[in-house]
Amino acid sequence: MIRAAALAALVAAALAGCGSSEEPAADSLKTPPAEDAAMHLTSTAFAAGMTIPAKYTCDGAGRSPPLQWSGEPGATQSFVLAVEDPDAPHGTFRHWGVYDIPAGTHELPPGANSFGQTKNDFGHLGYGAPCPPKGDQPHHYHFRLLALDVAQLPGTPAKVKNLLDAAAGHVLASADLVVLYRRQ
Repeated sequence: MIRAAALAALVAAALAGCGSSEEPAADSLKTPPAEDAAMHLTSTAFAAGMTIPAKYTCDGAGRSPPLQWSGEPGATQSFVLAVEDPDAPHGTFRHWGVYDIPAGTHELPPGANSFGQTKNDFGHLGYGAPCPPKGDQPHHYHFRLLALDVAQLPGTPAKVKNLLDAAAGHVLASADLVVLYRRQ
């Protein structure tokens, strides 16, 4: 047993001496290409982790908020946007689905109703404003942007879930913006 330990120590010492004292190769210090950078989704109306202003909920005008994004991969041909509430009483509630947003687009203005729109879980086409049950703890609203490798999704997705299923095999990158809302 002592011999095995001594042999292991000798092998470890020999391997440690094989290391190089040279500087790392210049290639390993390079900044990754821009298309490897993370995609970002933001809004001028709210910051991540903050409360969504009432005017973008059922307690206000119920219009969709302004959204901006950047950092998509160079191969991006279109975007998909979905808004979901995983805190809904009966499981994830889908509030909005937008698709076939051209690659050159980097924002949606407030009240956006252009591009392809799916039915939300309220049963209406377009944005369904956050409207959690009164008295619930704050719900988390996930605004999720997907960069896709196709210019258009095949077919016409009927609902947000269908949209996400259709996009699944084409996602190059994604960005999430999560905000909160609670009704008193």
